[in-house]
Amino acid sequence: MDSENDSSMEIDGAKHEKVAGKLSPPTDQRTIDSDSDSDEQWHWRCQPIEAVQRGLQPFELDHLGPVVPSGQHRVLHRHPIRELANKPPRPFRGAHKWDAKHVRLPCAPESKYPVEADDGTSDIESRWSMIERALLRPISNSKQLQAAILSYNSTYKGQWGFGALHQLFDEELDESESRVFFEDLLPRVTRLALRLPELIQAPIPLLKQNHTCALTLSQEQIACLLANAMLCTFPRRNTLKRKSEYSSFPDINFNRLYQASGPAVLEKLKCIFHYFRRVCPTERDASNVPPGCVTFVRLSGKPEDQVNWHLSGAALAGIPVHVNAGGTIEDQGMGLLQVDFANMYLGGGVLGHGCVQEEIRFVICPELLVSKLFTECLSPTEALLMVGCERYSNYTGYAGSFVWEGNHEDHTPYDSSRRRRTAIVAIDALSFGKTSKAQQYREDLMLRELNKASIGFKHLLSTPAPGVATGNWGCGAFGGDPYLKAIIQMMVCAHHGRPLAYFTFGNCQLRDDLHELWKLFRAHGTTVQQMWSVLRRFKREAANRSLYQFVLDELRKLHKQPEKTKDTTPQAAATTTTATGTTAQHSPDLFADDSMDSLISGALISEDDDNDADADADADADADDVDDAEQEQANAMMSAASLESCGSSSSNSTSNNTTATTTTAAAGATTTTATTTTSTTTTATNSPKRQLTLLEMLDRHYDQAHSNGSKRQHQSSISEKCLKTRKDCKDGDASSGSNCRY
Repeated sequence: MDSENDSSMEIDGAKHEKVAGKLSPPTDQRTIDSDSDSDEQWHWRCQPIEAVQRGLQPFELDHLGPVVPSGQHRVLHRHPIRELANKPPRPFRGAHKWDAKHVRLPCAPESKYPVEADDGTSDIESRWSMIERALLRPISNSKQLQAAILSYNSTYKGQWGFGALHQLFDEELDESESRVFFEDLLPRVTRLALRLPELIQAPIPLLKQNHTCALTLSQEQIACLLANAMLCTFPRRNTLKRKSEYSSFPDINFNRLYQASGPAVLEKLKCIFHYFRRVCPTERDASNVPPGCVTFVRLSGKPEDQVNWHLSGAALAGIPVHVNAGGTIEDQGMGLLQVDFANMYLGGGVLGHGCVQEEIRFVICPELLVSKLFTECLSPTEALLMVGCERYSNYTGYAGSFVWEGNHEDHTPYDSSRRRRTAIVAIDALSFGKTSKAQQYREDLMLRELNKASIGFKHLLSTPAPGVATGNWGCGAFGGDPYLKAIIQMMVCAHHGRPLAYFTFGNCQLRDDLHELWKLFRAHGTTVQQMWSVLRRFKREAANRSLYQFVLDELRKLHKQPEKTKDTTPQAAATTTTATGTTAQHSPDLFADDSMDSLISGALISEDDDNDADADADADADADDVDDAEQEQANAMMSAASLESCGSSSSNSTSNNTTATTTTAAAGATTTTATTTTSTTTTATNSPKRQLTLLEMLDRHYDQAHSNGSKRQHQSSISEKCLKTRKDCKDGDASSGSNCRY
């Protein structure tokens, strides 16, 4: 353990933590610094969670400013809210729209459906009238519910199955529970669904790609929309054809969930039905209707706004870091920005077999499900921020062992706009097949992950940013390296000045290794630009070493010469400036050690070392000729892996071409900047005693090798083929554990 910071192993407070669905022993029963197996797995490393919260109460810092309606922020309730605090806000009334920019509601006059008469003739009827007739009839069992749903979805009579729904009521629930559902809960859900024209009186905009925009709804409006999703009423959202209107959007109707199989599917249905039990009013009492609001913000980055990671002087240890093998993001990350390990199609397999990190979060906080109604799939430079959702269920287990464990009372306070102070950001990682895992260390693909995390972690306010609660993003079935993903997220948090709480989900070895890296960062003031230069070289120079061992070796080599750095002028690393020109915020006094001041700027090397590096560069240039053939083979492997995992490409080819160009442009911008740095370095070496920074030397070394014919910088379009497409959201996705925590 690190002797310089005794608090790095202090356990604070007697509280329970949950790991893989099991409660840990209370912390007051654990021995500090114990090495026993029974205690070791519950320890956290680095700094206590209070440091990540900046020493404040968990909910003191804001994630978003107050709700203000504008052209870029549509608010579907009346603003300002004048109702009492325990009453939901009234809906905003706006002009009706039925077009490609807004959600097509089933209650719209334009919503029609073909109906076949008994004599074989067909006619066109109002879809909403058909829905009302079907749902207002008595429904006393799951087969009658199936018949009602299919009556206004007759096109799918031979395609949709309801096996999970029948199994839940015939085998899982006892007779009294089934009777309560059909006699009490289902009529309440139906009444709420049929209030759609009353509760949604303004068009719901689609949050489409390449536009930063926001949407705020009341919790009552969300419950009404989800009641319609449960009853499968939304038009044009059932087909999976590539050229259909909503092919680039997630599915929203619950039909696929009803026909899925497996024990986790039944438990997800229990979570969702429990949510409706909590929020649907009875005929005579509406006191249980939640009075709050939820805001959804689509964050779309532009190529010119992306960070130049090779110029970021932010210190990796300049932010508080908490690494924990116990606990979960939703339980221990209260008040922090909580990361959703998302699918590019929001929710992933939540309405299918899926039951891993993202899917679990969506069923214990079902208000997140409504994002699937209006959020187009995420492009490589986009994220979705969701603020205000409430949690309704407890659970244990994970994937196939997931079990609903009853009601959860959410005591998270509201902000001034009636939103729960819970912020969740959805960022989707690249997916690597079994044969292409090694390709994740390519510079353009690592750059994609850095930029994806950056758009999600960037703070939108001028006030201090809350910390980030995350974990093994994009690992598991996606094939991501947990060490790479952890380092990437550390770099992004350091650059944006956000404290980091990292949950390894029971992986104690990863926890301890990240602690070792953190101690190295703190001892030598390692910066983001230094770490990026190391990552860029890993694929070429690893020599059968793991990423963790390679990073350790390179950083120790980087900081090996204290004599040479003692009298040199420090680089501009202590005062960190981001790509947008703002100074990165560091937690004050966390590392107020006088001995750190001379090291925080990073090491320098002399011209003698420069000559040795030039000789190495010549050898590497020859090696790159061989690498070209390997690269072409790797690209073929990437394409094959993408086809294997995806089944088919995304339906929106125009959107994919646009995002691929964006990624390529980002990689090209990095190369251009690196060339500029090299040119400056070459000029500077004409001075007799000019000393070069290690970063300059590495960039020079890298670009000299690439000038001899390397094709790596032109391969960024492959990243698009790694993205998980809509076919992955079909029935096969969940069983593969599409977004495993580790």
